[in-house]
Parts: sequence; C-alpha cells; structure tokens
Amino acid sequence: MASMLRSIAAAACALFLVIGLGVSSVQAATTEVKLGSDSGMLAFEPSSITIQEGDTIKFVNNNLAPHNAVFEGHDELSHSDLAFAPGESWEETFTTAGTYDFYCEPHRGAGMVGKVTVE
Repeated sequence: MASMLRSIAAAACALFLVIGLGVSSVQAATTEVKLGSDSGMLAFEPSSITIQEGDTIKFVNNNLAPHNAVFEGHDELSHSDLAFAPGESWEETFTTAGTYDFYCEPHRGAGMVGKVTVE
C-alpha cells in the first residue's frame, strides 16, 4: 500500500512539473535604435518600430553626434540630453499601447524623425 501511495505521489509531482514547465511566460523585449545610421546619414535606424506593451527601446549613439530623442507630447519618454560619445545609450520602456512620434532636436529639420507603435 505504501509503495502504491509513493507511486501516485511521484506521478502527481511529475504531472505538476510538466504542467508548470509547459506554461510559457511572456517576457518583455528590448529593441535597439541607432542614433545616426551606419552609412552616416542623419536618421534613426530603424526609424519605425513596432513593439508590445512593456517592451523597451535602447537608444544608442552611432554616428554624427550630438543626438537625442524627444517624444512629442510625452516628456516622460523624452531624453533631451544630447549624446556625444559613440556607444552612449539610454533606455525607455513603453507601458501603454499607442503611437509615439519622436525626433532628434538638433537634426529634426534634416528629417531625423521616428515612430514607435506599441501594440
């Protein structure tokens, strides 16, 4: 009888582990956006990004500094400090679905603009 109870308990534990490990958790992703293209253009690369709620964008200074990223109507997401050093970076996490337009203050007139779509 004790042997049978141990077998049932072992089977129950195994079933619990299989069910528990089979449930996948959704993890937030981080997407990198370069400030200045690899070819030296005044552009965000990529300039249009689609992410999920809770995802993060890492902005990395690439070429032709200085750069920043200002989100129209969203001071909480904006990084108005200028990045001068290659590789200088910061991250912004997006928690609300919507469309967010952004630009580089020194190079907006040159067309350095972008858009984040959060689904």
